[in-house]
Amino acid sequence: MKLTGIELRRVGMPLVAPFRTSFGVQHERDILLVRAVTDQAEGWGECVAMGDPLYSPEYVDAAADVLRRFLIPALADADRLDASLVGPILHGFKGHRMAKCALEAALLDAELRAEGRPLARELGAVRDRVPCGVSVGIMDSIPQLLDAVDGYVDAGYVRIKLKIEPGWDVEPVRAVRERFGDDLLLQVDANTAYTLADAAQLARLDPFELLLIEQPLDEEDVLGHAELAKLVRTPICLDESITSAATAAAAITLGACRIVNIKPGRVGGYLEARRIHDVCMAHGIAVWCGGMLETGIGRAANVALAALPGFTLPGDTSASDRYFTSDVTERFVLDAGHLTVPTGPGLGVAPIPEQLAAITTATEWIPL
Repeated sequence: MKLTGIELRRVGMPLVAPFRTSFGVQHERDILLVRAVTDQAEGWGECVAMGDPLYSPEYVDAAADVLRRFLIPALADADRLDASLVGPILHGFKGHRMAKCALEAALLDAELRAEGRPLARELGAVRDRVPCGVSVGIMDSIPQLLDAVDGYVDAGYVRIKLKIEPGWDVEPVRAVRERFGDDLLLQVDANTAYTLADAAQLARLDPFELLLIEQPLDEEDVLGHAELAKLVRTPICLDESITSAATAAAAITLGACRIVNIKPGRVGGYLEARRIHDVCMAHGIAVWCGGMLETGIGRAANVALAALPGFTLPGDTSASDRYFTSDVTERFVLDAGHLTVPTGPGLGVAPIPEQLAAITTATEWIPL
């Protein structure tokens, strides 16, 4: 496959409602899309970096810069190129996993489109639809939270995830449990907002029979998570701490988690995400697919990944209307709590030209 050029495209998509977590509030998504043009086909990838380096060290301007100055030229200099070689070729550049993921995804989409193969089948999917959960941000009040959860339950989401932080943890969980009962699949996500000194407070969540507590401590504090796992009964799930199959294996060996959230952008691509899935399956660790408020491009790839056999818990692969009034692709619509896995070549979806043009804020063509 010969790469002839890369397009970097920025799009702006307002959220249907502000989304608050322990690291800030988002009102819109400034998204970097990558289009890879080859001599056989073109493909799309989505960079999930946010506007500011709050969730991770990466942010969208830096992702565009490293792609332009280092990652794309490295692929241009390669003697041979296919999607499986993107990771090894770019390995020498430290970090920037979200930018690398977007580039790998675009090449993978192009390659599979040229060969007529769906991404889901390429990754090893065993399901044609996946169960969907939804992530509920921190609210101004308990009644506002209950109204939001009520809407998502009515919409059919099979699992609810509550964002938490110190001062917004036990009481919101208690209120949701009392309102919706013990049968509701419920979990919480702290996004690194706590320390090991908060173990007693986090243990107060144990009576609510949560599926998991996601990333309660700092991403670098894997040993702290291992210690916390001994002090709370609720399973610990790691998110930000897992950046590769190697870090997943280390965390599992240390006893730092019983569940792993796999976000392809955070780990450098869908091929590395599959390797993490395989490591977790080999160790009996449940996995689920996290979300980063993706457009239909990233959502299609996430749904394909979530169809692999080790994804035994509902992911954050919500329907398009959870975050956006319209999408860049055909909308993903919830059906009895599930999303259908795309079956077309590559991602199985493509941007709708008029919709893409309407939200595009900048484009840059890099010929090779």
